[in-house]
Amino acid sequence: MLPKTVVITGCTRGLGRAMVPLFIKAGWTVIGCGRNAAQIAELSRAFPAPHLFHTCDVSSESDIASFCAAILKHSGPADLVLNNAAIITPNAPFWETSAEDFSRIIDINIKGPAAMMRHLLPAMLKRGSGVIVNFSSGWGRCTASDVAPYCATKYAIEGLSMATAQDTRGKVAIIPMNPGIIDTDMLRSTFGSTAGDFPNAEAWAKRAVPYFIKLTPKDNGKPLTVPGG
Repeated sequence: MLPKTVVITGCTRGLGRAMVPLFIKAGWTVIGCGRNAAQIAELSRAFPAPHLFHTCDVSSESDIASFCAAILKHSGPADLVLNNAAIITPNAPFWETSAEDFSRIIDINIKGPAAMMRHLLPAMLKRGSGVIVNFSSGWGRCTASDVAPYCATKYAIEGLSMATAQDTRGKVAIIPMNPGIIDTDMLRSTFGSTAGDFPNAEAWAKRAVPYFIKLTPKDNGKPLTVPGG
């Protein structure tokens, strides 16, 4: 039986980076992308072929197209896609968020996963199997002050995922996933030092990776949360 392939966006730091070695330990081939070329080169050295790591800005349609073409050439249709890459704007009331910052978070948090699905779904549907997990948030299901742009993007991910799940009719499962609250650089930018009260990315990945591996077409369209999150 051929190893299964997982695609992880935003694999150079935080949750994405923490998942890489655990998928490899479980026998999966990992294909990942991130914006930092030095960190991608480091991953390539640490985890050589058959694993594959590409520099890619998920806000760029041309970068996504190139990355997805490399995925299909390298391994064919993916078995699992984790659209994890995301950013958050500095804490502020919405009207104090610049137009440029708002456009950037839309481009990365919504257009990025959308482009990944657009480029990878046709081959996955043709094969008739696979799971795409679009990382949402607790702030995609409830709101808070000073994080309106982030909430907007994660609510969009919930709707985009559930509607696309209806389009695929479970042939490929599309799942909006709340990872829970994890102590990452992004959380610290919002919570400050109190982010340290929550599990770190490595502890989270030990729960998350086995959970993601067990996802099936029966989970299509369900808004899920990583256990313990």
